[in-house]
Amino acid sequence: MPTSDFLKEKYKGKSITPQADVERLINSAQRLGIEMDENEALQWLAAMAAAQAQPKDDVAADREGGVFGHTIAILNFSPAELAHFRHLGEIVGITDVPDQIETALALSGSANQSRLQSYPGDVDFFQRVNILAATQAEARRILEQVIRAKALKTFKGAGYQLIEVHFGVYARDVIKNGQSIKAGTPIAWARPEIEAGQFEVLTPAGERLTITWADAGRDPGWCKMDWVVADPIRGQVCKASNMLDATIETPDGSITPLDGFLDPYFQEVYLEADSIPIFSKLVKHVSADSLQQYVDQLEHQIQKYMTQSPNYGKVAKRLYNVFRLTGRYSEAAFIRELFDEPATLLYQVGALLDAMEELGQPGSSLGTATILLPIDQLIQDVIRVCGEPIGAEIAPALSRLRDEVAAQRSDPDRGAAVRAARQYALNLVNDFFRRKLSALPEVDQYLEWLKAK
Repeated sequence: MPTSDFLKEKYKGKSITPQADVERLINSAQRLGIEMDENEALQWLAAMAAAQAQPKDDVAADREGGVFGHTIAILNFSPAELAHFRHLGEIVGITDVPDQIETALALSGSANQSRLQSYPGDVDFFQRVNILAATQAEARRILEQVIRAKALKTFKGAGYQLIEVHFGVYARDVIKNGQSIKAGTPIAWARPEIEAGQFEVLTPAGERLTITWADAGRDPGWCKMDWVVADPIRGQVCKASNMLDATIETPDGSITPLDGFLDPYFQEVYLEADSIPIFSKLVKHVSADSLQQYVDQLEHQIQKYMTQSPNYGKVAKRLYNVFRLTGRYSEAAFIRELFDEPATLLYQVGALLDAMEELGQPGSSLGTATILLPIDQLIQDVIRVCGEPIGAEIAPALSRLRDEVAAQRSDPDRGAAVRAARQYALNLVNDFFRRKLSALPEVDQYLEWLKAK
């Protein structure tokens, strides 16, 4: 089982002892004022110990729900909202095309950790898109056509609208809307640009340059699509995204990722059992050291969110995945409990405010009533869950936003107000996770090691 250099040295020769670990964690949680369910923690650690004893059996299926994925991902997933996620999948997912495209759609991120995350934010999907083609150029043309067709078809509909699409990379330094963009940066296409199939930028020398969708298709790079969706189950408006991992399968049966890297599957819950054959075929080509690479990637992201773009909520989520994937299950069990604390409800404040900025754009397909429902629900939740002084700060800001939406007023200062409220919520979440994570010695030592590294 791979691990970081720090964890490898610190935990050399240690194994899981669920009862002893839970007793230690309960004491730490009580000291920090965190509620921890001893029986649930013990059951989870026992399940992790069983998984550790059979490391080769790392894919599991929930036969009742008809989903499958990495063993630990399945343990974190609750099928309670499966019908809703499958409905969203119909909006965001690329459709199979016989003899041309075969896919496997999965939940990724906090949405697939519904057994532990009481207040998830966005709904993130991940889709393996295997293109049957004779050449790389043909596969790229098919991907180019499929993504644009999907974007145009889902511009807006009942309960959703497209925000943007990441497709292609800039081949040279450019200036777009006054912002300098370096060569190699993924191209973010806004709705009007997708419809037009092109947009204009300036070169550093001030010359006009037209970038077309076909230009982007020559080097698709990082492919991701984002929508705003109404979530009636949670009473939310939030973002939903689909990250595409495109591969080409040539007539001789060889499979190659179009971006040069085949993503591992450690954080995915696949929604349809029918996609097991395509999943099984593709993961055979995942690098043997993909888990180590994934852990390395998570560590780099943790460093970023501690220093360059401080966000200790995202630090906590990545820490949980590092610890669960490297066998440090007691630390993972402690972090699991943090996701159930009231302060994490503020993730939903940030997610709603992000969505509200998008809904303020012209041509929104989501009606006023649809937007008011999640604001009303969130105001009630903030007051009920967060209490003073957080509720006294956040609830009035949300109420003012609600009044503006109800009156259908277009306040020119709304953007600044929304950003200020989001930053306030982020600061509160940052403070909560930073204090709690640093209070557990094992976690704090690891974070200090990463900072120094």
